[in-house]
Amino acid sequence: MIRVITFDLDNTLWDVEPVLLRAEQVQYDWLKTHRPAVSERFDMTALRDRRIDVWRVHPELAHHISELRRVALYEVQVHCGYSEAEARQGARDAFDAFLEVRHQVEPYEEALEVLETLAQRYTLGALTNGNADVYKADIGEYFDFAFSAEQVGASKPDPHMFEASLRETGASPAEVVHVGDSPQHDIAGARQVGMHTVWMNYPQVPWPGGDPADEEVHQLAELPAAVERIAGRLRAAAAR
Repeated sequence: MIRVITFDLDNTLWDVEPVLLRAEQVQYDWLKTHRPAVSERFDMTALRDRRIDVWRVHPELAHHISELRRVALYEVQVHCGYSEAEARQGARDAFDAFLEVRHQVEPYEEALEVLETLAQRYTLGALTNGNADVYKADIGEYFDFAFSAEQVGASKPDPHMFEASLRETGASPAEVVHVGDSPQHDIAGARQVGMHTVWMNYPQVPWPGGDPADEEVHQLAELPAAVERIAGRLRAAAAR
């Protein structure tokens, strides 16, 4: 009775912080080489603060984080005296440097084996608020579809993200399990459209409150059994 499993990506299938730090550093190194006036005026923390300021001015970019980064890069270059043409090209090139490293994620050690096992029985999909492309990762071959907030125009927990997976697969919410690390974005978001949920709680922190996930796991290796427990409860309910 479970047909589809959807996954969050960042901090669910890989640790995002190390790759983001590397990507930010590569982007900053590009600016130091090609737009030195920017690096002389802004350190990495100040650039992040400037990006937050851009988001406040342009809330319409909240679901388009790649464009948000490009706009912020453009504005700091203009602020530092570069021409609009130089700033537009620099924003593209600096972001491309960032994105190349952003895609160099390292899936958790057990991810390949777990996804290979699940892909034999279920349709697998990715739902991410970030800008990582799962098909550029080693685990991409196991995914049948992927949606980002930029594509959908909405970020989890907005139901549109989850409904996109239903349209793609033709599944009902009751036939889908969503797996994610965020109680708000993943668990609450999936529950509001009627999906089953698995909370990927790597740090083993207490549930923050509200309706809990159907299952909680502390490592990916526990996920197939958790999905089977959900399916087993559904089979038992149907047999009554």
